[in-house]
Amino acid sequence: MASSAAITRSLVAPPMLVAAAASDTVRVPALLTLPPLFSANQTEWSLKTTSNGSRLQCMQVVDPLKNLRYETLSYLPPLSPEAIAKEVEHLLQKGWIPCLEFDKVGVLYRKHLKLCGYYDGRYWTMWKLPMFGCQDPAQVLAEIEECKKAYPDCFIRVLGFDNIRQVQCSGFVVYKPTTALSS
Repeated sequence: MASSAAITRSLVAPPMLVAAAASDTVRVPALLTLPPLFSANQTEWSLKTTSNGSRLQCMQVVDPLKNLRYETLSYLPPLSPEAIAKEVEHLLQKGWIPCLEFDKVGVLYRKHLKLCGYYDGRYWTMWKLPMFGCQDPAQVLAEIEECKKAYPDCFIRVLGFDNIRQVQCSGFVVYKPTTALSS
């Protein structure tokens, strides 16, 4: 049966300290030894690396000047009205507020200031007010068509704002002008 002093000591002190107090030696775990980073033997090095072999010739590099990406879903072909309606329906199901914006350039760029973190084109012009209370994707599609008629040479995007967290949760381009599609 354990003495009351040993029970009190095990309740107060951590187990490692009790074990250290019970014996005169403390065991330290051995340090791991790592292999050298570079090996003189190239065969050994090639066995440690990976390659995608013949698929390497299949990789394609995209020219960023002729194939710009605009927001989410920009790698897809232009969205149909049905696809836009599904995306807007998703925004509405999440409780986000749809908003339309338009811009002549459509991308981030640096023109006025070269400071770190500053970009022109980050903020687009808002089309009307955010669509508070919107429950139907058809309302958003009608506003997109109105914006296209008013600004045919501008990019148009739909944003989804979360009014609880006060952040933009979604954004995708729904219209690219014909001048952007030809470049």
